[in-house]
Amino acid sequence: MAVHAHPDDESSKGAATMARYVAEGVDVLVCTLTGGERGSILNPKMERPDVLANITEIRRQEMERARDILGVRQDWLGFIDSGWPEGDPPPPLPEGCFALVPLEEATEPLVRLIREFKPHVLTTYDERGGYPHPDHIKCHEISVEAYAAAADPERYPDAGEPWQVLKLYYHHGWSYAKTVALHEAMLAHGLESPYAERLANWEREPDWDNRITTQVPCSEYYGVRDQALLAHATQIDPDGFWFAIPREIQADVWPTEDYELVDSKVETSTPEDDLFAGITVPA
Repeated sequence: MAVHAHPDDESSKGAATMARYVAEGVDVLVCTLTGGERGSILNPKMERPDVLANITEIRRQEMERARDILGVRQDWLGFIDSGWPEGDPPPPLPEGCFALVPLEEATEPLVRLIREFKPHVLTTYDERGGYPHPDHIKCHEISVEAYAAAADPERYPDAGEPWQVLKLYYHHGWSYAKTVALHEAMLAHGLESPYAERLANWEREPDWDNRITTQVPCSEYYGVRDQALLAHATQIDPDGFWFAIPREIQADVWPTEDYELVDSKVETSTPEDDLFAGITVPA
């Protein structure tokens, strides 16, 4: 089970991993916490009045297309997008939004879904949310809470029979090492790197990058990932940074998606190359 804050997050974080496991026969469920109602339109070609007027339904349709491309199942938890607060200081979050829902109330439907789907592995965001969007931070909080609570018969007793998820992972999308490797590969091919400015201003955190424990080979599915990204037409500009690095260079230089093993109920050792390392499922 992959827990995400908004539609499109599943395609930008771990999509190739999911596509690989689907191809291997794994039942994969994406849990989308909000509808992305307050998300900005990030593709200039989609900045039209008709799109703005119907953004909720359009984002739902985009998610359905991405889901089908990835071959995953997907459930909506029905919370309301908090939006990205802009300003200094940022304005208060909108009343009723996901980030303001009390932790116990927000966790209950995810516990229910875990107990119903019975995943062996759960992936989510780190404590920074991957980036500090309030919905991403809240996604982290309820995922960690639900991972523990789903197995406890005294927690949420009306949300189904307890289920023990065996492993909890955080996504690690853009480490310094990955960014440098792609940057240098672009230069070596005589191409302009989109990461020069980013690297020049990068504040190194070696301890953070060292948290990566698990690198899943999945470059064979980068094309599937890209098609899933393009399905989110309001969010992904086909001429934008997502596609600035040729897929062949990505596959050659960094053929994995990277994770941090946060907790495991089974015996395993790191580094890993498989989210299911140590898990034996009866036939």
